Amino acid sequence: QLVESGGGSVQTGGSLRLSCVVSGYSVHSVRTGWFRQAPGKEREGVARILNSGDITTYADSVKGRFTISVDNAKNSVYLQMNSLKPEDTGMYYCAAAGSGPPLHAAGYQYWGQGTQVTVSS
Repeated sequence: QLVESGGGSVQTGGSLRLSCVVSGYSVHSVRTGWFRQAPGKEREGVARILNSGDITTYADSVKGRFTISVDNAKNSVYLQMNSLKPEDTGMYYCAAAGSGPPLHAAGYQYWGQGTQVTVSS
């Protein structure tokens, strides 16, 4: 089970930190990713983490602004989002396990319910 939190409404340039609390497996053992979906658009990969942070992957659109991290003690994965833009608006999902390219949603096996992020200009 994956449970996201931390979404909200901010202005352009603001920051948010999303959390994903994981149960049923260790975040150290499988890949975990963050995805987002805006209304009328396909779900897109934002960031992926593996091996407790040894391997991270980011979408070009968020590089330098977003940081994915893991806390093994809390079995949680985080997404720190800085310098937010209106185009970052969407429902953000935490996903885990599965196989395939790191930022391809179709390959992930388990999904959370999502948390809404809204960035106003």
